Amino acid sequence: MKKLIVAGLTMSLTMGLTACASTENTAEAEAEAEVVVKGPESVDLGGLSNEEATTKLLEALLSKNYLASRAGPNGVAVNFDNNQFILQPSINPDGIDRIMMNRFYAIHPKYVGSKEMLFMIGTLNQKLNFAKFVVRDQGAVIQVQGAATFVDTISMEEIRRFILWTDEGLRQVGQSLPEGAEDVIKPIPVMKNIQSI
Repeated sequence: MKKLIVAGLTMSLTMGLTACASTENTAEAEAEAEVVVKGPESVDLGGLSNEEATTKLLEALLSKNYLASRAGPNGVAVNFDNNQFILQPSINPDGIDRIMMNRFYAIHPKYVGSKEMLFMIGTLNQKLNFAKFVVRDQGAVIQVQGAATFVDTISMEEIRRFILWTDEGLRQVGQSLPEGAEDVIKPIPVMKNIQSI
């Protein structure tokens, strides 16, 4: 009988310790999972080269669950609200740092280099201040570029709001263009295989 009681106590104690260990491990795993989901609140890019800052920015965006990938040595392609941008850190050790945000649009071959297109770009640059519109590649591409400025550290919320602000500005520009403009100016995808994800 004593052996049965001792065996029962041993089993109860073992099961209790295992349950405690499991609870501890589960609590630790949940805390770790919470940290991974949260990601960093800000990213410190001070003192880094542009290439190092690009890597660190990409890691911070991925940890915040953005759909992002490397776009060359100094660029991060990011998908935001089904629109694609390229973010490029420009780190200045003696002054203001910037993250340049670019979006690219292809111009229909019929309108490449046309006076109407150049007039439209000039008008956008005169009337709007959220981004700069530039015609590139002999008039075949429109580059829209904005910049977020900071010193060494920028919060992830500032980056999100900057992208959101630019995205909303471009949406409003698109709505103000004449009917049929979506057939003349189309966004250029900067992320490979985005549709398959």
